[in-house]
Amino acid sequence: MAIVKEFKEFALRGNVVDMAVGIIIGAAFGAVVKSLVDDVLMPPIGLLLGRVDFSNLFVTLGDGTFATVAEAKEAGVATLNYGIFLNTVIEFVIIAFAVFLVVKQMNRLQKHEPAAAPTTKDCPFCTTAIPIAATRCPHCTSQL
Repeated sequence: MAIVKEFKEFALRGNVVDMAVGIIIGAAFGAVVKSLVDDVLMPPIGLLLGRVDFSNLFVTLGDGTFATVAEAKEAGVATLNYGIFLNTVIEFVIIAFAVFLVVKQMNRLQKHEPAAAPTTKDCPFCTTAIPIAATRCPHCTSQL
Protein backbone atom coordinates (compact mmCIF):
# COMPACT_ATOMS: atom_id res chain seq x y z
CA MET A 1 0.00 0.00 0.00
CA ALA A 2 2.97 2.30 0.46
CA ILE A 3 3.59 2.35 -3.29
CA VAL A 4 -0.03 3.40 -3.92
CA LYS A 5 0.37 6.24 -1.42
CA GLU A 6 3.65 7.35 -3.07
CA PHE A 7 2.06 7.25 -6.52
CA LYS A 8 -0.92 9.28 -5.29
CA GLU A 9 1.41 11.94 -3.82
CA PHE A 10 3.40 12.02 -7.08
CA ALA A 11 0.35 12.24 -9.32
CA LEU A 12 -1.29 15.00 -7.31
CA ARG A 13 1.72 17.29 -7.19
CA GLY A 14 1.04 20.62 -8.81
CA ASN A 15 3.80 20.37 -11.41
CA VAL A 16 2.63 16.93 -12.60
CA VAL A 17 -0.92 18.20 -13.10
CA ASP A 18 0.42 21.30 -14.89
CA MET A 19 2.51 19.07 -17.16
CA ALA A 20 -0.52 16.90 -17.99
CA VAL A 21 -2.59 19.97 -18.87
CA GLY A 22 0.29 21.23 -21.03
CA ILE A 23 0.51 17.93 -22.90
CA ILE A 24 -3.24 17.89 -23.59
CA ILE A 25 -3.24 21.49 -24.79
CA GLY A 26 -0.10 20.80 -26.83
CA ALA A 27 -1.78 17.89 -28.60
CA ALA A 28 -4.79 20.06 -29.43
CA PHE A 29 -2.48 22.85 -30.59
CA GLY A 30 -0.64 20.37 -32.82
CA ALA A 31 -3.92 19.41 -34.49
CA VAL A 32 -4.74 23.07 -35.10
CA VAL A 33 -1.31 23.71 -36.61
CA LYS A 34 -1.58 20.60 -38.79
CA SER A 35 -4.88 21.87 -40.15
CA LEU A 36 -3.36 25.34 -40.65
CA VAL A 37 -0.50 23.89 -42.68
CA ASP A 38 -2.49 21.30 -44.64
CA ASP A 39 -5.65 23.30 -45.27
CA VAL A 40 -4.62 26.97 -45.26
CA LEU A 41 -0.91 27.43 -46.01
CA MET A 42 0.00 24.63 -48.40
CA PRO A 43 -2.84 25.03 -50.96
CA PRO A 44 -1.86 28.63 -51.88
CA ILE A 45 1.84 27.73 -51.87
CA GLY A 46 1.09 24.76 -54.12
CA LEU A 47 -0.99 26.99 -56.39
CA LEU A 48 1.87 29.50 -56.66
CA LEU A 49 4.24 26.66 -57.55
CA GLY A 50 2.07 25.38 -60.40
CA ARG A 51 -0.76 23.54 -58.65
CA VAL A 52 1.55 21.22 -56.72
CA ASP A 53 -0.03 19.25 -53.87
CA PHE A 54 2.86 18.75 -51.45
CA SER A 55 1.21 15.78 -49.77
CA ASN A 56 1.41 13.92 -53.10
CA LEU A 57 5.07 14.59 -53.80
CA PHE A 58 6.72 11.18 -53.62
CA VAL A 59 9.15 8.82 -55.30
CA THR A 60 8.04 5.26 -56.04
CA LEU A 61 10.57 2.70 -54.79
CA GLY A 62 8.98 -0.14 -56.70
CA ASP A 63 7.55 -0.88 -60.12
CA GLY A 64 4.75 1.19 -61.62
CA THR A 65 3.68 4.79 -61.75
CA PHE A 66 1.02 6.24 -59.50
CA ALA A 67 -0.70 9.62 -59.36
CA THR A 68 -1.05 9.75 -55.58
CA VAL A 69 0.54 8.27 -52.49
CA ALA A 70 -2.77 6.59 -51.67
CA GLU A 71 -2.76 4.74 -55.03
CA ALA A 72 0.81 3.55 -54.47
CA LYS A 73 0.02 2.36 -50.94
CA GLU A 74 -3.12 0.61 -52.19
CA ALA A 75 -0.98 -1.24 -54.72
CA GLY A 76 1.46 -2.17 -51.94
CA VAL A 77 4.39 -0.26 -53.45
CA ALA A 78 6.94 1.40 -51.18
CA THR A 79 7.22 5.17 -51.57
CA LEU A 80 9.52 7.92 -50.39
CA ASN A 81 7.05 10.62 -49.28
CA TYR A 82 9.13 13.80 -49.29
CA GLY A 83 6.03 16.03 -49.71
CA ILE A 84 4.49 14.76 -46.48
CA PHE A 85 7.87 15.26 -44.81
CA LEU A 86 7.95 18.85 -46.11
CA ASN A 87 4.48 19.47 -44.61
CA THR A 88 5.68 18.04 -41.29
CA VAL A 89 8.78 20.27 -41.29
CA ILE A 90 6.60 23.33 -41.92
CA GLU A 91 4.29 22.27 -39.07
CA PHE A 92 7.31 21.91 -36.79
CA VAL A 93 8.61 25.38 -37.67
CA ILE A 94 5.20 26.93 -36.98
CA ILE A 95 4.83 25.10 -33.65
CA ALA A 96 8.40 25.99 -32.61
CA PHE A 97 7.80 29.65 -33.47
CA ALA A 98 4.51 29.70 -31.55
CA VAL A 99 6.15 28.10 -28.50
CA PHE A 100 8.97 30.66 -28.75
CA LEU A 101 6.45 33.51 -28.74
CA VAL A 102 4.55 32.05 -25.77
CA VAL A 103 7.72 31.52 -23.72
CA LYS A 104 8.96 35.00 -24.62
CA GLN A 105 5.69 36.54 -23.41
CA MET A 106 5.65 34.44 -20.23
CA ASN A 107 9.20 35.55 -19.40
CA ARG A 108 8.24 39.17 -20.05
CA LEU A 109 5.17 38.95 -17.80
CA GLN A 110 6.95 37.33 -14.87
CA LYS A 111 7.86 39.75 -12.13
CA HIS A 112 11.59 40.11 -11.79
CA GLU A 113 12.37 41.25 -8.29
CA PRO A 114 15.46 43.41 -8.00
CA ALA A 115 18.35 41.90 -6.10
CA ALA A 116 18.18 42.77 -2.43
CA ALA A 117 20.77 45.26 -1.22
CA PRO A 118 23.46 43.63 0.91
CA THR A 119 22.94 44.00 4.65
CA THR A 120 26.44 42.93 5.70
CA LYS A 121 30.03 43.58 4.74
CA ASP A 122 33.27 41.82 5.65
CA CYS A 123 35.58 43.34 8.23
CA PRO A 124 38.86 44.14 6.41
CA PHE A 125 40.87 42.95 9.43
CA CYS A 126 39.24 39.70 10.57
CA THR A 127 36.98 39.03 7.54
CA THR A 128 33.91 38.44 9.73
CA ALA A 129 30.54 39.46 8.35
CA ILE A 130 29.31 42.63 10.08
CA PRO A 131 26.37 45.01 9.50
CA ILE A 132 26.85 47.63 6.77
CA ALA A 133 26.34 50.53 9.18
CA ALA A 134 28.93 49.26 11.71
CA THR A 135 31.82 51.63 12.48
CA ARG A 136 33.66 49.14 14.73
CA CYS A 137 33.96 45.36 14.27
CA PRO A 138 32.25 43.54 17.16
CA HIS A 139 34.64 40.57 16.79
CA CYS A 140 38.07 42.11 16.55
CA THR A 141 37.08 45.62 17.75
CA SER A 142 38.92 47.29 14.86
CA GLN A 143 37.87 50.80 13.89
CA LEU A 144 36.31 50.73 10.40
